Parts: sequence; C-alpha cells; structure tokens
Amino acid sequence: MSKTPFEPTPQLDEDDILAEYDFDYRLAKPNRFVPEGEEQRLKVVVLDEDVAKIFKTSESVNKVLRAFIESVSL
Repeated sequence: MSKTPFEPTPQLDEDDILAEYDFDYRLAKPNRFVPEGEEQRLKVVVLDEDVAKIFKTSESVNKVLRAFIESVSL
C-alpha cells in the first residue's frame, strides 16, 4: 500500500472558473455560422476629432468617400 496521504480533490461548483483548461483542438469544428470560403473581418478606421465632428455616422463617411473615389477614377 502507498504511504502517501490521500488528498481529496476539492469539489467545484458549476460556476467555478478553473485556472487552466486543457482543450483538444484536434476536435474543433469550423464555425457553422460563417459562409464557407468567406472571411468576415471588421475594418475600423479612427477619425480625427475635427473630422468626426462633421461626419457623425459611417454612412455619411462612406457617401463622401464613394463620391471622392468616383471623381478621381474618371
């Protein structure tokens, strides 16, 4: 018989967060909510304060930028 003392493992509540988790990433599955082959990335552009005072919404910024692109693409 072993002479090391028996130390019971502490009981964890359902809400307890462990210090470390062991994930088996080989069992991971692709995200089923993202269409296959399509990468969705959020692109963020930070406006300077003086510009942000003029353009309150992303729609207003996009409208002006599209007009600018069209005028220089001629």
